[in-house]
Amino acid sequence: MDDLRTSYRSPLETRYASSAMRELFSEQRKFTTWRRLWLALAEAQQQLGLAITDAQLAAMRAHLDDVDYAQADAYETKFRHDVMAHIHAFGEAAPEAKGIIHLGATSQFVNCNTDILVMRQALGLLLEQLANVIDALGRFAERWKNQPCLGFTHFQPAQMTTVGKRATLWCMDFIRDLRDLEYRRDGLEFRGVKGTTGTQASFLALFGGDHEKVKTLDKLVAEKMGFGEDKIACVTGQTYSRKIDAAVAQALAGIGVSVHKMCNDVRLLAHRKELEEPFAKDQVGSSAMAYKRNPMRCERATALARFLVDVSMSPVHTAAEQWLERTLDDSANKRLAMSEAFLSADACLRIVANVAEGLVVYPAVIEANIAAELPFMATENILMAAVQAGGDRQELHEAIRKHSIAAAREVKEKGRPNDLIARLKADKAFAKIDVDALLDPKAFVGRAPQQTEEFLQDQVVPIRQAYAAVLKPTGDLKI
Repeated sequence: MDDLRTSYRSPLETRYASSAMRELFSEQRKFTTWRRLWLALAEAQQQLGLAITDAQLAAMRAHLDDVDYAQADAYETKFRHDVMAHIHAFGEAAPEAKGIIHLGATSQFVNCNTDILVMRQALGLLLEQLANVIDALGRFAERWKNQPCLGFTHFQPAQMTTVGKRATLWCMDFIRDLRDLEYRRDGLEFRGVKGTTGTQASFLALFGGDHEKVKTLDKLVAEKMGFGEDKIACVTGQTYSRKIDAAVAQALAGIGVSVHKMCNDVRLLAHRKELEEPFAKDQVGSSAMAYKRNPMRCERATALARFLVDVSMSPVHTAAEQWLERTLDDSANKRLAMSEAFLSADACLRIVANVAEGLVVYPAVIEANIAAELPFMATENILMAAVQAGGDRQELHEAIRKHSIAAAREVKEKGRPNDLIARLKADKAFAKIDVDALLDPKAFVGRAPQQTEEFLQDQVVPIRQAYAAVLKPTGDLKI
C-alpha cells in the first residue's frame, strides 16, 4: 500500500489548498531558498574582500536545487539541528565550498529570511485570488443591480434592497482584505545579516571591525534576494519581530471573516430558495435524500474560515511570549500556524471564487417572497397617498393597523396568503387612491441600483485595472 495512504496528511494538502500555495510551503522551497541565501551571503562576502573563491561560488550555484533529503535527514538525526544538517548536506554536494557555507551566520539567517521571502510570495498569491473574487462579485452585482429583493435585519424582512447591492457588501469586505494584504506585503522587511542576537558581532569580527563593510554586507544580501535598502529591518533580536507574523496572520484572519460572512449569507438565501451556489451535473447532495442540493461549497468554506480565524490567533500569542532577544518556543508553533493560516486562506478563496463565478439567482422565488411581505412595507406609502387624497391621518393609521393585524393573523395562525391589500382596497377610507400603483417593488429599493453602479466604478474598476494580468476563470474545484 502507498505509504502516503497509511500516514496522516493535512487535508489542506490533500483536498483544499492550491498546488501553488502548497509548493511555496514545501520543504523543497524552504531548503533551496536556504541554499540561495547561503550563496548570496558568500557572494557578498567575496565582494567585500573575504577569501572566497570563484570556484567555491560556482560549486554552490551548481547545487542549489538537488537536495539529498535522505542525507539531510541522517545529519539531522545526528545533530538534532535542521540547519546544521543542511549545512553539512550542502557541503557534501559542494565540497569545494564546505568551509565557507554559513560563514558568520546564525540559523535565523536562513530561517527568518526564508520565511519573509515565502510570506511575500504567498501574500502575492492571495492578492491574485482576492482580485478574482472581487472581479467575479463585481460582475454578479452589475448583472443583478436592478433586481429588487427583501432586505433583512435580525434575519427579519426589512426595507428592500437589490440582489446586486447585497453582493457589493460581500465584495467590499474582500476589497478591505485586499488593501490589508497589499499593505502587509509591501511593508515586509528582510531580516538581513544580523548575527546571533541581532548585533552583527560575528560579521564585525570577520571584517576586522569595519562597520561600513558590515552595513554594506546587509544591503548586498538583501539586494540579491530582491529587497531594496529601504526594506531591511533596522534592528532585530535573533529573529525578526514575531509581531510581523502576528500582523500578517490577522490580515489572513480578515479573509476568513469575509468568507464566513458571505458564505453564511448564501446558505441562508439557499434556504429561502432565492440564491444557490453552483451545483455540478453529477453532484450528490445527500447519500440518503436524493432530492437535496446542500450548499456544500459554502459550508466547507465557512468550516475552513473558522479554522483560519482560530489558527491566526496563535502567532499573536507567540509574539507576546518571546523573551528578550528570542526564545525557541516560537519555532514549532510557527511552523504550524503560519503555514496552515496561508493554506487555509488559499483554500477559502478558491472556494469563494468558484461560488461567486457560478451563483444562481431565482427571480421568481424572490418576487414571490416580496409579494408576501410587500403589503406590510407599502403601508407607509399607502398612508401618505390616502392623506394627500383628503383623508385623516390618524383615522387612516388606525385602519391600517387593524387590517395589518388581521392579515398577519391569517398568515401566521391559518397559513393563508397575505390579504392586507385586498382588505385595504375593500375599505372605503382608501377608495380614492390606486393601491396597486403603490406596489411596484422598484419603488422601495431607494438608491440601491445607483449605489451599485457607483461602487463598481469607484472600487472595483481600479482593482480590475491593477490586477488585469491575473484575472481569469476559476475553473472547477477538485471536490
